Amino acid sequence: MIAQIEEFFNQKTAEAPQDENVEIKEPITEEVEEVRKRTYHEAGFRDGSRNSGSPLALSICLNAIYAKFQNEEKELVEKQQLAKEPYINEQKTKETEIKTLAISEESKKQQITLVETNIRKVKDNIEELKFEINELARDPEKYHISASKGASTKFWIGLIILMPLSLYLFTFYISTSYSAFFKPFDANSTIIMNVLDSKAFSKAWQDGSLEGAFVTFIPFVFLGLGYLIHMFGEVKSVANYIKIGLLLLTTFVFDAILAYQIEEKIYELTKTFETPAFNLPIAFGKIQFWGIIFAGFVVYLIWGVVFDFIMKEHREKDKIKHEQLLRKKDIQIHQDRITDIEIQKEKLIAELSDIKKLSLEAQGRVVTLQRIIDAVIIPTKEYVLYASEYMQGWITFINEKLRISQHEKFELQNECRACYDENLKSVGASEDSQNSVYLSTL
Repeated sequence: MIAQIEEFFNQKTAEAPQDENVEIKEPITEEVEEVRKRTYHEAGFRDGSRNSGSPLALSICLNAIYAKFQNEEKELVEKQQLAKEPYINEQKTKETEIKTLAISEESKKQQITLVETNIRKVKDNIEELKFEINELARDPEKYHISASKGASTKFWIGLIILMPLSLYLFTFYISTSYSAFFKPFDANSTIIMNVLDSKAFSKAWQDGSLEGAFVTFIPFVFLGLGYLIHMFGEVKSVANYIKIGLLLLTTFVFDAILAYQIEEKIYELTKTFETPAFNLPIAFGKIQFWGIIFAGFVVYLIWGVVFDFIMKEHREKDKIKHEQLLRKKDIQIHQDRITDIEIQKEKLIAELSDIKKLSLEAQGRVVTLQRIIDAVIIPTKEYVLYASEYMQGWITFINEKLRISQHEKFELQNECRACYDENLKSVGASEDSQNSVYLSTL
C-alpha cells in the first residue's frame, strides 16, 4: 500500500512537472485556485480507490499531502515575501528599538556613575567637616576664626574665681545692708561684729518680710550694675563710657551710704555731750568708713573685671561652638542629600534593569522573527481548504465505489475523519482557523 502511494506521487511529478511549476509561480487567481482544489479532490478520490479507503493509508497520504503543500508554498516566492512582510517590518522596528534602548542603557549607566561620584564627594565633604569640628578648638585661626587658643581653660579658671567673689559680695552686702538699715548696734560688741553679722540673713527675716526681702535682693542690685557695665563695654563709644562711669559712681555712692550709715551708728555709741554731730567730714576722717567702702567696692570692681573677662572668653568659646554647630548642620544636610541621592540611584538602577529587560525581550523577539523569516510560512487556513478537498475525494470514493455495508462505511468514515482531525492537529491547523500560520524550516 505504501508503495502504491509513493508510486502515485512519482507519477504525479513525472506526468506534469511543467504544469505544477506554472501553477506555483503564477499569481494565485480564482481559476488557478479552483484547479488546485479540484486536483486535491481528484487525488483524494484516486488515492482512496488505490487503498480501499484505509484509515492508515489516509494518515500517510495526508502527511504526504502536507509535504506537497509545503513544497508548493515554498516555491511561491512572492506569496512568501508578502506573508513575511509584517514580520520583516516588526523586526526592523525591534532593531530600532534595541538601538534606542542601548542608547538609553548607556545614558542610565552614565547617570548612575555620576550619582555615585556625587555620593563620594558628599561623603568626602562630611569627613572633612568632621575633621574641622575636631580641629576648630585646637587651631581656630586656621579657619579664619578670631578665637583665642585655650579659651575654654581661661573661661573655667575665671568662673572658679568668680564664684567665691560672688558669694563674698552676697555675704558682704546682706550683712552691711542689714547692719546699716535695720540692726541695733551694741556698745559691747566689736566693730567687726556690728558691721559683719553672720546671722544677718535670718535676723532680717525674723524682723519682717520687708527687711528679709530687702537684704535678700540687694546683692542682685550690685550684680545687675556689674552686668550693665559689661554690656555697655561691649560697644566702644563715648556714650557708653559715660554710662559706665555713672554706674561705677552709683555703686561707689551706694557703698558710701552703707559705710556712712554703719559709721554713724558706731559713732553714736561713743558719742558724748561734747562730741559734735556726725557729718561727712567726720565720716571721711574715719578709717572704718573707707574700709567698708573698699571692702565692698574694690571687690565689686574685681568681680566686674573677672565677670567681663569670662564673658569675653565665653564669647570666644561660643565662636568655636557656633562654627562647630554650623558644620554639624552642614553634615546633617549632606547626610539628607546622600539619602536623596541614594533614592535617585535606586530609581536609576530600577530603570536600567527595566531597559535591559526590554532590550533582552526585543533581542529575543528579533531572533524569533528571524526564524520566521528564514522559515517557510504555511497558511493553515489554505491548507485546511485543500486538505478538506482531498478528504472529500477520499470519502466520495468510500461512499460511491467501495462495496461494503452501510454500517461498515459509517465506521470507516469515522476512522478516516479521526485520521484527518489528527493530521490537522499535528500540523497546527483546524477547520475554523483564521489566517494563522505554521512555521516550517524546510
